[in-house]
Amino acid sequence: MKITTLLASAALALGLATAAVAQDTTKVGFVYVGPVGDGGWTFTHDQARQQVEAEFGDAVETVFVESVAEGPDAERVMTQMALNGADLIFTTSFGYMDPTNNVAAKFPDVKFEHATGYKRLHPNVSTYSARFYEGRAVQGHIAGSMTESNIIGYIASFPIPEVIRGINSAYLHASKLNPDVEFKIIWVYTWFDPAKEADAATALIEQGADVILQHTDSTAPHAAAQEAGNVITFGQASDMSAYAPFPRVSAILDEWGDYYIARTRAVMDGTWESVDTWHGIGDGMVGIGEITDAVPANVKEEAMALKASLADGSYHAFTGPINKQDGSVWLAEGETADDGTLAGMNFYVEGVTGDIPQ
Repeated sequence: MKITTLLASAALALGLATAAVAQDTTKVGFVYVGPVGDGGWTFTHDQARQQVEAEFGDAVETVFVESVAEGPDAERVMTQMALNGADLIFTTSFGYMDPTNNVAAKFPDVKFEHATGYKRLHPNVSTYSARFYEGRAVQGHIAGSMTESNIIGYIASFPIPEVIRGINSAYLHASKLNPDVEFKIIWVYTWFDPAKEADAATALIEQGADVILQHTDSTAPHAAAQEAGNVITFGQASDMSAYAPFPRVSAILDEWGDYYIARTRAVMDGTWESVDTWHGIGDGMVGIGEITDAVPANVKEEAMALKASLADGSYHAFTGPINKQDGSVWLAEGETADDGTLAGMNFYVEGVTGDIPQ
């Protein structure tokens, strides 16, 4: 009887200890729009997830679901994560905006972080994004300097402000150096579809583009450019250095790790608050991948100087004079764009041809 009591007491103690450990572990969920192996957007978010694990060790448990469609399926996945005990959930695509807020309303004790959106309808929702348009400025400078055909192709995903800002920024900085430059834009209505991206790149090359920019997530445009020959590309979200030093001559890098670690720590220590974060090169959330020796030395030097001026705030990527596409004045000489206009940008700047799809 005494032995049984001792065993029961030991089992109870072990159970309580296990429960205590479980309670001390913060569970962090990640919802991804693409596969972790996309080589771009989702890949970088998953690298950041792994940085969270490396930073906190056994104090955190991370879970993720990849290739989650924007819409009802996203809401189902988020709900299941919350039911399974997630303390913090990062929802990493613009189209997760309404699902994130819908699920947050049902789970007030769970913290939600939505990437690239703007709705914070509940006190347990934060939003965050990066000033990708700063990286597009650097890419535009290089593209405008290096194009020989004066035709730059742009593979665009969805007609949302984030993508439109990138097109405008790239065009402004390409045309500043090369007034004869022309942008040809193909909207593919997907974030990740290698076949569609490759087809778009091939179509743009056939239209005379010798530079391809992309706001999609796969490396397929690089492969198409490599096959075509003398066509320049830029990595999107991640370095995509497998195609360096040519056709890939540089890249925009999405650096989410520091933010994910900080927000996870805030949940752990009870200091998490609903905020909106929009960081750029200066804050370390946007990086510029290695500019290869395929880029002339003077162009590389200029691009790095542009990056430095964006980082220290001495230059803004949208500095007037800038007109809208219809010729009306948007920014006067020396005037810079306010964040509200940039966040809701729904127009092209003067010189960009074509219409924004509705």
